[in-house]
Amino acid sequence: MKFAFYWCSIIVVLTLCVFSFTNVSYAQNEEENYTSAIAITGIGLELTKQALLINNYDSAEKYSALTNNFYGKNIQFLRDFNSNFSDEVHIGLLDLHSGILSKSEPQDLINQINQLQKTLTLIPSGGNSNIIIVSILSEADEQYQIAIQDDNSESYFLTLSLIEHSKIILDKNPISNNRLNQELDSFFHDLDESVSNKSDFIVVGNLITAIQRDLVQTETITIDKTNLYDTIRNLYSELFIAVNSGDYLTAEEIAIEVYLENFEYLESDIEKVDETLLYSLEINMREKLRDMIVQKDNPSEIIKFIEDSILPDLTKAEDMTSKLTPVIDASPTSEKVLKSMGDASEDQKSGVKNEIDVIRERLEETLLHYSRGDVQSAHASARSAYLDSYEFVEIPLRAIDPDFTLEVEYQFATLRNLIKQEAPQEEIQEIIIGIRRNLDESERIVSGIGTLAPSIAFTSSFAIIFREGLESVLILGAITTYLEASRNNQFKKYIYYGVITALAATAVTWVIASYIIEISGANRELIEAIAALSATAVLFYVSFWVLNKIEHKKWMEFVKAKVWQATATGSVMVFVMLAFFTVYREGFETVLFYQAMSGFAKYMEIYVGLGFVVGMISLLGLYFVMRKLGRKLPLRALFGLTMGVGAYLSIAFLGNAIRELQIIDFVSYTGLIGIIPRLDINLAMMTGIYPTLETIVAQIILLGVYLVASSYILILRPRKELQLASMRKSRNVSDE
Repeated sequence: MKFAFYWCSIIVVLTLCVFSFTNVSYAQNEEENYTSAIAITGIGLELTKQALLINNYDSAEKYSALTNNFYGKNIQFLRDFNSNFSDEVHIGLLDLHSGILSKSEPQDLINQINQLQKTLTLIPSGGNSNIIIVSILSEADEQYQIAIQDDNSESYFLTLSLIEHSKIILDKNPISNNRLNQELDSFFHDLDESVSNKSDFIVVGNLITAIQRDLVQTETITIDKTNLYDTIRNLYSELFIAVNSGDYLTAEEIAIEVYLENFEYLESDIEKVDETLLYSLEINMREKLRDMIVQKDNPSEIIKFIEDSILPDLTKAEDMTSKLTPVIDASPTSEKVLKSMGDASEDQKSGVKNEIDVIRERLEETLLHYSRGDVQSAHASARSAYLDSYEFVEIPLRAIDPDFTLEVEYQFATLRNLIKQEAPQEEIQEIIIGIRRNLDESERIVSGIGTLAPSIAFTSSFAIIFREGLESVLILGAITTYLEASRNNQFKKYIYYGVITALAATAVTWVIASYIIEISGANRELIEAIAALSATAVLFYVSFWVLNKIEHKKWMEFVKAKVWQATATGSVMVFVMLAFFTVYREGFETVLFYQAMSGFAKYMEIYVGLGFVVGMISLLGLYFVMRKLGRKLPLRALFGLTMGVGAYLSIAFLGNAIRELQIIDFVSYTGLIGIIPRLDINLAMMTGIYPTLETIVAQIILLGVYLVASSYILILRPRKELQLASMRKSRNVSDE
């Protein structure tokens, strides 16, 4: 009875919705998302109506709740795209649900639904039909998981409606590639069968993934193809064991995994070298082998078919496609296909940023579920992170860097497989760390470096070298001036020897530090975090050291002590070592700061280099000016500036250090998206400001320490010293 009701309703649903998906043209991804959201809402409304027609308030309530939850989840996006229609539908959906809960007259409720459906038909819709289907199938996948996990019949029927609607759209907008059409027909047939049999949601999810991959026509490229071929052979060996033991169900699952999770990534290359071979492999692996397993043919016949018909062709394909690996297509046409970094619309950049935020939350959920032993929920979260979010990041990303896109696709596939295999927690954590790292890279590639972040990179680089070199310039300038004034020019060359030696030692330190980071591999984030924390600590110390000498008198006393120490001994090595340690101490700090910054200024190296060069030129100019002006240098202003720069850099480094520790799960992650502004990834890395509780609290504490200490040193202590001086003066006068 219920199935009859379902098929009756589905005919009405498809008649209602299909017209809006014909003759559509490609637009930006937002349009496809909007169109698919409206279609899903319409399907939910129609199912609600069909339930009311048979006075089934219980089902009507559940369908209405599903529709409201879906619409509410997308309301902000829908409102941004089309405010008037979206708000009207939203209010109507809420009123309808309220009426169902209060058991209003069925006809009144049906009239409300009719009005809502009429409103939906007035909403402009369009976009690439394939991407619309991808969005609808993502919702079908989510609803099917709910249906299986919670035994929810309404989610189950909604799943059936969404899948059927997707097929109708595809029939109206077929793909021109006949081979791909055949594959999609086969996948949809398997999907219908799996959903009808209420198969495990992971099986259904894999089929939906394969359909979505074909619809967006993912371009695969050569990344360790040998590994994929070997994986297929190993899986077939497992299949042999399964059929020999009479476990045909496991054998069928392995056959599906071979095709969906492995062979699909090889199709593009095989098609380039031999389309007939590809077609033969597809038919044998996807249809003939499956049929033999389903019909429970003799194990020896199944094994013979694989060994004689599939594996030889697979070896042939491997040999032929391996020749593609060294070929580099440098034709002008191939160059035009790829866009440059950052060559995406503002809407795409914003969409990628939002999707990546969702993915981070899904990955946190994945780890939490897995740590609790809930493998199915962990797998669902991992699949949702990819299917519901990263698939849409891929659209602009693939146009810029298809190699990197596929690398991340493999990471998500690996994560799903590891969860399915119930791998150790450490392995799951390791692959998620890699995905987190590549989420930042994905955003960088799509967003580009912008204009503000490079400016900050230049300014920070200039500030580092100028701040670090300032003390050396002042000390060396004072020593040189003193030697000339005291007619001890014979010692000047030893000052230069010490400077040259210190610069060479600084260069060696840079090489060693770079090498350590280069070989750190999986521990790169930890090394970078340690470097950033070390830089923060040094900047904190140096800033207050400078602050204590901000007064010209105190600084000159410090310099005179250095000069007197050198001249008192008369030893040439004293001058060499004084110059060496004066410069190398700053050089070592400079290496530390630049290494810390280099990890956060990716793709902005040229601006960092320019800042360094301009800073060095400024220091040389300052040195020569000092030789002529001496005490007339505005030391208070210079030291105040360097102290401020040091404070800013240390706060930025601290934010980045905490975030690096969050990536590798050394520090917990508490998102504050919507509370703290979500900066562009490059700007965030140059400022250390991220929407997480841990980074913000750490930065606020450090900023508070700077403000309190600076207020004491610059305001309170001078006042106190002035009061003491006044008291002494008054006492001396009274004594007289």
